[in-house]
Amino acid sequence: MDAQELKSKTPDQLKDQLVALKKEAFNLRFQQATGQLDNTARMRVVRRDVARVKTILNQKAAEAAASN
Repeated sequence: MDAQELKSKTPDQLKDQLVALKKEAFNLRFQQATGQLDNTARMRVVRRDVARVKTILNQKAAEAAASN
């Protein structure tokens, strides 16, 4: 997932995606704790995607505040 793709989404879509990513991160942590996690690199990707979504949401909020 790249930033350009995220910038084209609405804030509601971004919030939905953030919830889904957080659920996935939780599941990955649970799998790691029980020893069932095969792809440990996925945790890093999900964590960075969460940060990317949060950054875009904050940018959109700042733009909305500046325009008012």
